[in-house]
This record gives sequence, structure tokens and C-alpha cells, in this order.
Amino acid sequence: MADVAAAPPRTQQNWSIGWGDAGPFLALAALVLIGFLINPDFLSANNIANVVTRSAFIAIIAIGATFVISSGGLDLSVGSMAAFITGVMILFMNWVAPSVGTAAIPLGMAVALVTGIACGLLNGTIVTVGRIEPFIATLGTMGIFRAFITYMTDGGTVAIDRSLRDAYRPVYFGDVLGVPIPILVSLAVALVGAYVLYRTRYGRRCVAVGANEDVARYSGISVTRVRTLAFVIQGVCVAIAAICYVPRLGAATPTTGLLWELQVITAVVIGGTALRGGRGRIWGTVAGAVILEFIANLMVLSDFVSEYLVAAVQGVIIIIAMLIQRMSKR
Repeated sequence: MADVAAAPPRTQQNWSIGWGDAGPFLALAALVLIGFLINPDFLSANNIANVVTRSAFIAIIAIGATFVISSGGLDLSVGSMAAFITGVMILFMNWVAPSVGTAAIPLGMAVALVTGIACGLLNGTIVTVGRIEPFIATLGTMGIFRAFITYMTDGGTVAIDRSLRDAYRPVYFGDVLGVPIPILVSLAVALVGAYVLYRTRYGRRCVAVGANEDVARYSGISVTRVRTLAFVIQGVCVAIAAICYVPRLGAATPTTGLLWELQVITAVVIGGTALRGGRGRIWGTVAGAVILEFIANLMVLSDFVSEYLVAAVQGVIIIIAMLIQRMSKR
């Protein structure tokens, strides 16, 4: 009973302000300063807007990953899932466009959300009901989703119908009062995610399950339901990111979303969420996604490191972040 009583205070830590919470934002501020010193153009309004807009896709998906990881899970299929959802959405819109015109766009968005929910539910069911480790389960579905998009595109490209391109462009290229729409969407998702994780019963249970599964189960929490719903939330976030991503390229390919899982996990970890579960930081995750895109942008603007080594730098970052988490735990 003492363990059960001690579980809730872990959730309250999400609202406390400490170095773990401020760390990602301090790193972001330092990165902005370094970027300005390396190249003054780094802080130009256009460059900042472009960088933050590009980070919105990873931020949205990473918010969903924060729930999965906080509950003690892991999803390696997000990149392949994004490609699959994008392909399904474009094929559906192209199919109905001759009949309904631009109404195909909201219908396609609805199909994308349903597909994301189905993909997340599939992952969650395999992990919880099938009792397979999340790493292995999502590694398998990663291959399945990637194979499906390759089959759907016949190894090539599926482009959005010409009649829909102009109507769909504002979803990525448009803005509201000067703020790009993808940024507004990512902020809205972050606000909802923060409310759910920090203020709702489900959020507290999600963190409790990740902190100690046995204690959570003895407390009457359905671990299966909590973890499955976390994967569903992940699927919804991937679908939202795919909806915003389609106008950028106007097509789906077998390489869409390649290595996004690395960027997503890195953003979550450097944002302060414990990879072992039991602690989630939504706003830190958003800052982590922006940090990754800033680093990539700096590599393009400077000559210190080749831009082709972006993935290598991201890999180094996640290793360092994990070492810091392990050292802080000790």
C-alpha cells in the first residue's frame, strides 16, 4: 500500500520547474546564440520560420511518442506509418476527386485520421494483447507499413491530383497572422497533449504505468487499456503530421518518413522524457524537435560539418542524452 500511495506524486513532477524541465529550452537558447555567431542569417525571420515549420512534423509525431514512451513503450514504426497514411490519403483523394471536387481534401483528412487510429490500435494490440516487446512489435509493423507503401506506389511515386494541389497548398504554405499553419497545428496538438498528460486521469495513469507496471496494476489500473490508448494517440499524431506534410511534396513515395523514428525518439529523449518510462515532458519534446531542425540548419549554413552527416549527429545526440539520463538517475 505504501508503494501505491507513493505513485501519484511522480505525476506532480510534471508541473515542477527544475533543471530537467529547463534544460531543453536552455539548450535551444544556446543553439540560437551559437547559430547567430556562426552566421547572422540564421536569425533572419524567413530562416527561423522555415526551420520551425519543418520541425512541426517531427514535433507532432513526437508528442504522440511522449505518451507511448511515458507508458513504458516504444514505437519504431512512425516513419513507415506516416508514409503509409500519406499514400492511403492521396490514393483516396485522387479516387473521389472526379466526383466531389475539392471536398476530397477534408474527406481525405478524415481517412488519414481513421487510418492512423487503425495503425496505432494495431501496434497497441500486438504489444498488449500479444504480449510482444514494443521494440520487436513495432519493428515488425515498420517493415509492414513500408512494404505497403512500396506496393501501393509500385516502387515509384503517387502524386496528388492536379485539381487538388492549389486548394491543399495553404495547409502547409499558408499562414494565420504571419504564423505558418503547420506551426499553429503543432502548438494546438502540444496544448491538447499537455492537458491530457498533465491534467487528466488518463495522463496520470499513463505515467504510473510507465513508472511501475506492477504497482499500477495492483492499484486497479488497466495496463492493457492505458498502453493501447497511448499507441492510438501516437497513430492520431502521425496522421495529423501526414495531413500537414502532403502539400509540401504533393506525393507519397517509399522513402517518405525515412528515419523519422530516429528524429522522433531523439526529440522525446532530449526533451526530458525518460526512455524507461514514468516521466513525460510535452513542451520539452517540442523544444527537442526544434533543436534537431536548428542543428540540421546550422550544418547547412556552416562549413564545420557536412550536411550529409545529419543522421549521424542525431545518433550522437540521442546517445549523449541517454548517458545524461543514466548519470542523473544515479
